Amino acid sequence: MKRLSVVFFVCAAWLLAVGSGDSVQGWVKPATPEYKVLGADKKRVAIINAKGEIEWEVANPDAREIHDIQWLPNGNVLFQTGYTTVIEVNRAKDTVWRHESKPKDGYTGKVEIHSYQRLKNGLTLIAESGNSRLIEVDKQDKIVKVIPLTVEKPNAHRDTRMVRKLDNGNYLVCQEGEGKVREYDGNGKIVWEYAMELGGRPRSPGHGPEGHGVEVFGAIRLPNGNTMIAGGNNNRVLEVTPAGKIVWSIDQKELTGITLAWVTTLQLLPNGNLIIGNTHAGTENPQLIEVTRDKKVVWQFKDFNNFGNNLVAAQVIGLKGKVIR
Repeated sequence: MKRLSVVFFVCAAWLLAVGSGDSVQGWVKPATPEYKVLGADKKRVAIINAKGEIEWEVANPDAREIHDIQWLPNGNVLFQTGYTTVIEVNRAKDTVWRHESKPKDGYTGKVEIHSYQRLKNGLTLIAESGNSRLIEVDKQDKIVKVIPLTVEKPNAHRDTRMVRKLDNGNYLVCQEGEGKVREYDGNGKIVWEYAMELGGRPRSPGHGPEGHGVEVFGAIRLPNGNTMIAGGNNNRVLEVTPAGKIVWSIDQKELTGITLAWVTTLQLLPNGNLIIGNTHAGTENPQLIEVTRDKKVVWQFKDFNNFGNNLVAAQVIGLKGKVIR
């Protein structure tokens, strides 16, 4: 009888832990896989381990919105402290590099940064909304390259979202205000473009699941030449061919028990799985979701203790093999 009681107690405790975990971390299997998540929200940049513990953090008190972040090979973190400033911080929490964007010659309006990327050659790519350009900056914070952008509806807050330099030397640029993903060459010429559409649903206001539009956020170029798009408030993930044909997608409520809201970041893993950022979706939904090619959810991250409903800049770190993000 005692043995049965112990077994019952252990099983009950396990069920309680699984049930209560959803309100704190909410991942499907806390230790499988044992991912670490780097994220920026709630005035902090932090690394959360697979147990939901803070492994490293640094205060970021002046940041209103953080729309990008990058874990560097040396263990440092690239993030922004405000709309105009990007810094690199080491594990000892020292700032080892800093860039501040200012209005370009002949322009007197606002400038905002929403995306940046440390390149393989050591330069840092920065998208400057308002200035309507991309810049590459060296370790001495000198601008060594300028790529002008085509902006049809100028808005310092909405000109650009995620921007990445491609292996071919071109630049993949998400232009939220235009509702378009564009590929630019090194001279600022548009060589490819995809215009978002509403997917048969009416446009509706709001940042949460109720909002729907074409304000695109993120995109990555796949090894097969297609482009995977995180639709922003389009509430979808789309894979499109160079000809603009949708060949794969995840709609807002296609994943069982999950509603997509503002779809932000993407990470393509070596095994073909995709990690999707799901922002402004509310505490009932995960902030990060890993799905297989057949749209099976194999991992979720849901941590509304350490981060909040505005976790846009997040990255699973420590992954082996080539990750595209």
